[in-house]
Amino acid sequence: MERANQMAERQRVLLLTGASRGIGHATVKTFSDNGWRVLTISRQPFDPRCPWEGGAKNHIQLDLADMALVQAEMPRLRDIVGERLDALINNAAVSPKWPDGGKIGALEMGYADWLHIFNVNFFSCLALVQGLRAPLEVARGTVVNMSSIVGSRVHPYASAAYATSKAALWALTRELAADFGRVGVRVNAVSPGEIDTGILSPGTEAIVDRDIPLHRLGKPKEVADLLLFLCSQTASYISGSEIHIDGGQRV
Repeated sequence: MERANQMAERQRVLLLTGASRGIGHATVKTFSDNGWRVLTISRQPFDPRCPWEGGAKNHIQLDLADMALVQAEMPRLRDIVGERLDALINNAAVSPKWPDGGKIGALEMGYADWLHIFNVNFFSCLALVQGLRAPLEVARGTVVNMSSIVGSRVHPYASAAYATSKAALWALTRELAADFGRVGVRVNAVSPGEIDTGILSPGTEAIVDRDIPLHRLGKPKEVADLLLFLCSQTASYISGSEIHIDGGQRV
């Protein structure tokens, strides 16, 4: 009973990438409001306007496109995280478009650009899971990878490289769930549809009217609430799943 009380009193720890805007910003606020210690990674320095307690001291400025730097910084990340990591949410992603907001097709992007996108959207996720494996296992924690509806269908605005990276991330989620299951670490993916963030392209209104049964954009807070649920004990038997939050767009 004493050990159970100690576990209940221990502050849970989240490491979140891509925290500076949109879904990431809402996620930090939601977890912080629920008593979590939130560590954030972004290529941008901490913005003092961000409204969560301890944000500046718990922010790590790191460019996830630079895989050599990510590997070099892993010992420092482990020191910052400590012995236990209750949740890792891989949310950082880049989604390039043409200057007019148009889609960049598979035949229109060179290898260097593909690699840049995959480093941020896919390889950095794998590097963080591998590098933080020990504290995740100690905590019997949770990994959530942010996939996307574009990982399973051609989208009129999302680049081919972005879509392919999200499909790969869902495949990685399945593999990690199988690998981690024996030590009690759960791994899932969350697949948003059209969420009201700064990366939406002009013309999204037509998708909302035509393709989404709920006829509205999703809100970042709705995604954040789903992430909080998946990282809680209420979701203790959910692993290896891709949870869709798209207002019915997939149907």
